[in-house]
Order: sequence, then structure tokens, then C-alpha cells
Amino acid sequence: MNAKHSLNHGQCNAGGGLESRPGVIQKSRKTISPDFIIEGDGRFCTVYLLRPLTPPPFEWIEEHIPQDAQRLGNAVAVEHGYIADILAGIQGDGLEVK
Repeated sequence: MNAKHSLNHGQCNAGGGLESRPGVIQKSRKTISPDFIIEGDGRFCTVYLLRPLTPPPFEWIEEHIPQDAQRLGNAVAVEHGYIADILAGIQGDGLEVK
């Protein structure tokens, strides 16, 4: 009888993983990844890099950032005096920034 109890207990635990907890699975699938990363930190930072990570930010950059803006790879260099307004515009258009 003890062996039978152990077997049932083991089966109970085997099914108690993530598969039986759909809320956990759904939460992990809905994790929002950022569309942009802003690189540069600190009060002495004078230039930030605005780096697009998903397709919509590339379109956003084409529509909102001048063609002659300084680029480093696919990132756009943004002076500190403009980064707050650009960040507000990005977020206002529903894109995520990290």
C-alpha cells in the first residue's frame, strides 16, 4: 500500500508543473519586449543612442527622425536636449522603450 501511495503522489507532482497552471504560461507568453533601447546613462551623458529592436521602430524612425541624423549602425545618436521629447513621442505612439 505504501508503494501505491508513493506512485500516486509522484503522478500528482508530475502534473503540477507549468502545464497545469495556464495563468503562468499565459503571463510568460505576454511578456512585453521593448521596441527600442535607449543607451546612455548618467547626468553627464551628452549623446544617447536610440536603438530599434523590432520592425515598428524602424518605421517610426523613418517618419519622425530626420534623414541626416547621425547614425551608428541602426541606432540614431540623439543629443541630451532632445531625448525627452523623442521618448515622449515614442511612448505616445504606443511603442515600448527600455
